[in-house]
Amino acid sequence: MFGESFLWVEKYRPKTINECILPDRLKTIFQQISSEGRIPNMILSGGPGMGKTTVAKALCNEVGCDFLMINGSEESGIDVLRTKIRGYASTVSFDGKRKVVILDEADYLNPQSTQPALRSFIEEFEKHCSFIMTCNYINRIIEPLHSRCQTIDFRINKEEKLNVGSNFGKRLYTILDQEKVDYDKKVVAEVLMKHFPDYRRVLNELQKYSKYGNIDSGILSQVSDIDLSELMNHMKDKKFNEVRKWVVNNLDNDPQKIYRKIYDVAEKYVQTTSIPQLVLILADSQYKSAFAADHELNLVACLVEIMVECQFN
Repeated sequence: MFGESFLWVEKYRPKTINECILPDRLKTIFQQISSEGRIPNMILSGGPGMGKTTVAKALCNEVGCDFLMINGSEESGIDVLRTKIRGYASTVSFDGKRKVVILDEADYLNPQSTQPALRSFIEEFEKHCSFIMTCNYINRIIEPLHSRCQTIDFRINKEEKLNVGSNFGKRLYTILDQEKVDYDKKVVAEVLMKHFPDYRRVLNELQKYSKYGNIDSGILSQVSDIDLSELMNHMKDKKFNEVRKWVVNNLDNDPQKIYRKIYDVAEKYVQTTSIPQLVLILADSQYKSAFAADHELNLVACLVEIMVECQFN
């Protein structure tokens, strides 16, 4: 088995559109773009780990064009436009082919400076450079960029989930076989169901569990659904230390899913008159979570506010 430092998400990243696990409607769109040989300006939106960046790179590979990768969460200021992007986009490639700038996590680009300036860049370099932006939150991309780009939503609808999930499951079995990891298909399916459609999270979790040599029912306690009964009782009893311990013990779960789970079970634990306040607190905390440097602190702050402001059954 390969060393843990060799990430499966990179080792097995699809190189072509055909290899990407996508709903048929999306695969058709990207295959058409590839066949035309010209990548348009695009915004690829959807949840984390759904293959947006992978598709952007695969398109560039298939069309055979150079691309520059910029991570918007790390380089969000106007200087990245003035230096890196301008220097790259203003020159013609050696083979004369169109260049592409991939702005990963573009929803973190400064909406007051970087995003507005990007409008003129798209127009200025239109003749020989395209821009692909990926984002988790489409509403954080300013409207003038929407109008200059083709927007493609990666969300998977109910009718597509079974087929896409099945195809990704087959891919997981192939990867585990190649890594020579013993596994129980039912357990792999549990991990897939818990984190779907975040492909990256599923693969990272399976690699983590594989270090024990096999993936079987022994890990099921780690991948079971979030149980909120203990947490809600601690909040009802105003036991801050116990709430904090619960958060620490459940940090492997996506905070966004915890917010959603609390919303789903609210009527069971919170008085009807307090539910509107709880919804507002959850929505505010979920929004802040996208920017939070410390997700544990943000989640605890949310739970404390619920504990103080809401009345429990």
